[in-house]
Amino acid sequence: MADDLTSRGINNSAEGKADNLKGKVKDAAGGLTGDSSLQAEGKADQLKGKAKDTLGKAERNLDRNT
Repeated sequence: MADDLTSRGINNSAEGKADNLKGKVKDAAGGLTGDSSLQAEGKADQLKGKAKDTLGKAERNLDRNT
């Protein structure tokens, strides 16, 4: 069980960081092209990524404390 929680935490953090980076790129591209829709999508991806990364960190911390 603990290994599963650690693995999930690592995966969620990695996916979160990737989503955050993807969002930053979309946000910047939208800003450069004046595409507010792309910018909004980028900001949403960043929030999703930060949430996933936070979840992953929490899962790893739970594993350490059990």
